[in-house]
Amino acid sequence: MSDKKGLVVLGDRPLNAEVPAHLLDDDITPYEHLFVRMNGLVPQTALDQNAENWTLTIDGEVENPLELTIDDLKSRFENVTSRLVIECGGNGRAFFQPGTSGNQWTVGAVGCPEWTGVRLSDVLKEAGLKKTAVYTGHYSNDVHLSGDEEKEVISRGAPIEKVMEGDTIIAWAMNGEPLTALHGFPLRVIVPGYPASASQKYLNRIWIRDKEHDGAKMTGDSYRLPAYPVAPGTEVPESDMVVLTNMPIKSIVTFPETGTEVKAGEQVEVRGHAWCGKGNVATMHISVDFGQTWQEATLEPAANRFAWQRWRANVTLPQHGYYEVWARATDGDGISQPPLSPVWNPRGYANNIQHRIALVATA
Repeated sequence: MSDKKGLVVLGDRPLNAEVPAHLLDDDITPYEHLFVRMNGLVPQTALDQNAENWTLTIDGEVENPLELTIDDLKSRFENVTSRLVIECGGNGRAFFQPGTSGNQWTVGAVGCPEWTGVRLSDVLKEAGLKKTAVYTGHYSNDVHLSGDEEKEVISRGAPIEKVMEGDTIIAWAMNGEPLTALHGFPLRVIVPGYPASASQKYLNRIWIRDKEHDGAKMTGDSYRLPAYPVAPGTEVPESDMVVLTNMPIKSIVTFPETGTEVKAGEQVEVRGHAWCGKGNVATMHISVDFGQTWQEATLEPAANRFAWQRWRANVTLPQHGYYEVWARATDGDGISQPPLSPVWNPRGYANNIQHRIALVATA
């Protein structure tokens, strides 16, 4: 963590740390400002940055099981580079009432680095998916907190139709540099639009399943939502929980920093990013009067599908006093961020409450 800057540590075993919103202003999130979400311990191979004998196995419901080195991936498949948002499914958990267990992320468990690798769809085409292929199961060599090397830390996946869209990649580089120990060296899968738990770090196997994957943290309440709205605090039967897939529409204010003083009557720029698990942000609005009125912000196009989009607006605070900037993104289906936390769930996932910052206008 010594090379991370300004992160707020939420837990050290496993290590989890988020980023204050004002440090997320870059269009491409730099390494030092990318959140850290660990489920277990960093494997020794990642700490040593040694991938000499690393292989990735593709097996299960395929015609031609594959065992690929990193050089195989680089030489046999088209290399691609994309900006892709990665966001913890629990980002925003701190705002649910009543509170839920887990790391109390506010808004900073998100980032949009530039990833380099190969399309998972290309690899699966070479393996030859059987008609029975339904889901991927991702595996890695990170170490369970107990130290038991036989015990799974986390093994999640995604539906075949999702990973075959062409946006999901097996990545070996972030922002033009090899993956670091905290972010998955030497390989990870990036499943954009889905919670980051599907984007397995330290990737060494993809098991193609003939049913929904049931690995570690795929069952029970883990990364699952009730199949119907429930009252806050409700105990939901496991049979009524469904896997969290597309993350909801969301935005943050990255400039100015909350609490900044500005001159009353003078124009000031506010800006941030907006993104959506479905890949499309349609409009962006802000309010400086606690949601009584809204003004449309300028929304820039995404660099590519599933990259976040820069938004900007100019505001003038009419007189001295306390103000808040509220941010509200809307997706292509007309669904907007709510002013309060959305429907409660037992583990506090997918909270896309409107982000707000404070501004103090001086005379």
